[in-house]
Amino acid sequence: MKFYTVILFFFVVSFSHAQFYSLSQLEASFLKENYLLLAAKFEVSKAEAEVVQEKVWENPSLAVSEVNLWANAGSETLSPLFGRYGKTQQVSVELEQLIETAGKRKKRVAIKRLEHRLAVYDFEELVRELKKELRQHFHHLASLKYSQTQLIGIVKLFAQLEKQYQRQTQQENVSKADYNRIHNELLRIQKDLAELAADVESSLSTLRVITGINDLEIEKLLVEESFVSRTLLVPKDMTSLIVNQNIGMKKQSTAIEMAKQQLELEKAQTTPDVTLQLGYDRGGNIMQDFIGLGIQMDLPVFNRNKGNIQKAKQQIDQEQLTYTALQWELEQTVLRYKNQLLKYENVLNQWSSEMEGEQDTMVESYRQHLENRRVTLLEFIDYVQSHREARQSFLELWQNYNNTFEELQYLIGKDF
Repeated sequence: MKFYTVILFFFVVSFSHAQFYSLSQLEASFLKENYLLLAAKFEVSKAEAEVVQEKVWENPSLAVSEVNLWANAGSETLSPLFGRYGKTQQVSVELEQLIETAGKRKKRVAIKRLEHRLAVYDFEELVRELKKELRQHFHHLASLKYSQTQLIGIVKLFAQLEKQYQRQTQQENVSKADYNRIHNELLRIQKDLAELAADVESSLSTLRVITGINDLEIEKLLVEESFVSRTLLVPKDMTSLIVNQNIGMKKQSTAIEMAKQQLELEKAQTTPDVTLQLGYDRGGNIMQDFIGLGIQMDLPVFNRNKGNIQKAKQQIDQEQLTYTALQWELEQTVLRYKNQLLKYENVLNQWSSEMEGEQDTMVESYRQHLENRRVTLLEFIDYVQSHREARQSFLELWQNYNNTFEELQYLIGKDF
């Protein structure tokens, strides 16, 4: 007796310490443990580094030339550089610094800042995509969990019937054909259960990768017990939310800003840059030690950058048209999902947990009627199949409802 008490104690303790996961807990783990997110953060940091790099000036250049290694017969004698060295030494040193005009550097920095903003949006988009995938797999597993529970119960039911009919067949109380029907139906349901288990493992594998939880099992998922309406959570001003919240719209708006900044940069390219020069020459001219200033710049005679300016203008027009097309497409898609959500809910509201309980009771009642020969075996199998198909239809509709809601949240760019 003590042995069984100890076993029961350890079972209760281990069960009480078992970790169960709600959807919010899975999302919290996803934000901390997902490797794709951790890697994507480096893209944002790299974009920040590019902004810092673009702010710096070009380095000055130093050139040392006209250094003679020996003196010829016609060389002049100069004053030594130090000590006795350098009486015939010639050298030329030139220092140059590029000065960009028309604010080119600031305009490039502005473009890099916009690229950094795009990197942030890409990261946010990845977060929302993975979060949507996590939620949809969670809803799929919730549906599979209920289907699995139902199938396991039906398998047990038909396994009991198979044993009974096998015994009755041996006693020649029922026909061999009836036993074969029970046996074949059991095999078919077991096949469906095996396929469902494979589907469960596939979705669990995806969730383990997304959340970083290696020991995640379907039994540890805390799922909703019944249908919960979500249409009241859907905002009415979806059109304005799409413009302000949708990541795709934000990225396209940034693309328009980048095109405008590129146009400003191309216009600035028509103003030539200036190179300041400072030179020192020893023994190369009429002055022994000559220090001179210089300036260098391109003359915009042939190339006025007209082609690139025209290209930048066309890029702005293209990005604006893309923005309009994307907005129209998103508005229509969101409207379609909203209408579909309402249609799903209208059907789901016709189902109730009481109806499901009544149908489970009817299955047990039909089994008793079968034993009492008040219904035929074919009628019993047909009713169990119809009950199972009805339950499966409800679960598929419930999953589609939840997935449609997640698609709406993803497209609008905001959790309701």
